[in-house]
Amino acid sequence: MIIEILKSKIHRVKVTQAELNYVGSITIDEDLLDAANIIPNEKVQIVNNNNGERFETYAIRGERGTGMICLNGATARKVQLGDILIIMSYGSLPMEEAKKYQPILVFPDDNNKLLK
Repeated sequence: MIIEILKSKIHRVKVTQAELNYVGSITIDEDLLDAANIIPNEKVQIVNNNNGERFETYAIRGERGTGMICLNGATARKVQLGDILIIMSYGSLPMEEAKKYQPILVFPDDNNKLLK
């Protein structure tokens, strides 16, 4: 049996931008993508702690070191600047491997920067 499990999570980042007139996706600071092992175009689930919205889109690379978290396209309507998000990606593994897998968890500071 193959099951879907949490692969990566960026916990509690702040929305810095929302661009309605864009093709879609979420732009994430490349430092955060690297730390979470999320690659460009990977499907992500987003949870908005401020309004309870849950939605899926795909990640795109944002400028490294900027702390950028920008919702693009229709997802821009699901956030306000300053909202707190949790960004998650999932993977599929055989049951026995899944039992041993430890997800990558990233806990940025209040400015979406990696803690040193």
